[in-house]
Amino acid sequence: MSTSYSSAPSTSSSSSSSSSHDGNGNDSANAAGPSSVRRGGDLEGPSSSRRRSVNEVWPEPFVEALAAQVAIEASRSVGRLAAAPALANVFQVCSTWRAVSRSDLLWRRLTRRIWGRTILLRDRWRDEYVYWHRTATNFRTQRSTHTTLHFDPSGVEDPDGLTCRCLTLSDAHLACGFADGTVRLFDLATSLHVSTFRPQPRDRLGRFSRAVTGIVITDSTLIFAMLDGDIHVAIINGPQIARRAHLGDVVNDGVLVDFTGSERWWVGLYAGVPGRAFHIWNGMTEQLTFVGGTLTDQEALMGWHMLTEMTEFVGRVRVTSWETAVACTSARVIVFDLRNQGFVLSEEEYRRGIIVTAADVSRSAFVIVGRRGLANVRRTDTLEEVCRFIVSGASQMVVMGCMNEGYALMCGGGVVRVWEAERGAYLDSFMEMIGEVNAFVCDERHVAACSGGTTLHLWDFGAAD
Repeated sequence: MSTSYSSAPSTSSSSSSSSSHDGNGNDSANAAGPSSVRRGGDLEGPSSSRRRSVNEVWPEPFVEALAAQVAIEASRSVGRLAAAPALANVFQVCSTWRAVSRSDLLWRRLTRRIWGRTILLRDRWRDEYVYWHRTATNFRTQRSTHTTLHFDPSGVEDPDGLTCRCLTLSDAHLACGFADGTVRLFDLATSLHVSTFRPQPRDRLGRFSRAVTGIVITDSTLIFAMLDGDIHVAIINGPQIARRAHLGDVVNDGVLVDFTGSERWWVGLYAGVPGRAFHIWNGMTEQLTFVGGTLTDQEALMGWHMLTEMTEFVGRVRVTSWETAVACTSARVIVFDLRNQGFVLSEEEYRRGIIVTAADVSRSAFVIVGRRGLANVRRTDTLEEVCRFIVSGASQMVVMGCMNEGYALMCGGGVVRVWEAERGAYLDSFMEMIGEVNAFVCDERHVAACSGGTTLHLWDFGAAD
């Protein structure tokens, strides 16, 4: 696929993963003198170093707060790409209002709030905002580069051991977990395979007991878990050695069918033993802090079969930026609180069934696809429905899904299709036909998929610097 990029907002009109506070502050200004700006919500105060005129009818601090509110409201009501045109209208009022476009504090605030980016990777926050605006535009218009990733498959005894079971993205890396317990790490900047991590040896309880079920990547570490419950930790830029952080106990806990987390929490979804569906660890101390839940009690037998067969996925669990987790099986979806140790915030049953492999979360929302193809995007904190759309052919084919803050992607029949996660509008499909996939993931810049068990695909929607 050829690579091209949309233009960035101009200097006078320009507008990547945690979010800042949500709020609606209201500022007042006295036309006869300097204004007093109330700090709160989105309308944060200006930097103390900025010159503040006492003669302007619209003081700069007020204009900055107003510009932030206009952009954030446009993002909420229309979509993130609408923030830049809204800002352009504000900056065109007069030269004083246009001067606010040079405020780095404003762009930092908007980059955090709209794009969820807290780390500055470019020269200025305005450049950071423009980069993620262009990248989101590229997602909408399907402008990307496609690469097939390669690695050395030698040394694998069982051919099925080369089947990719899960994928995880960070800003710098793609991690691929395989059926033999191996995790291969790729550098996203070069598309090269840079590291291979293998678990500590132990007796197998089944042919696939060592299969990787989930991977967590933080700034410097890679954490991966296997069906038998073992959890390993490795240093990304250190020796290619993984230490066992947790020794699994299949008999008492069941099979670890999915694993996810963040720097603060690790979450395991188990099937096989009643009342022990969820395990939560403190990611900083690596201590197990909670065991409980009945979500997978009805799937206990399926969980045991995963040790010896390539079965259907029993369930999924994903962590959002709100310190909540969303988990599902083919019949139920629950949202639970990680800070309150597994407290269930909401629960819903689907009598007609759910496609487990199509469920995923973004920072603040999740998508669920029913077996008849109806996809539902909901906000994690309120369960408010954001949008719905139809995934054609979902009842006849294997469908895998993933989502980022702006888009939901579904792959079925070898075709990757894209919908807006904010309005449910169908956008387009990828040009590449990749066949049936067994792992699928995306973030704000990249999409990765594994087809045919071993072929790794990577799409890069990143805007050119």
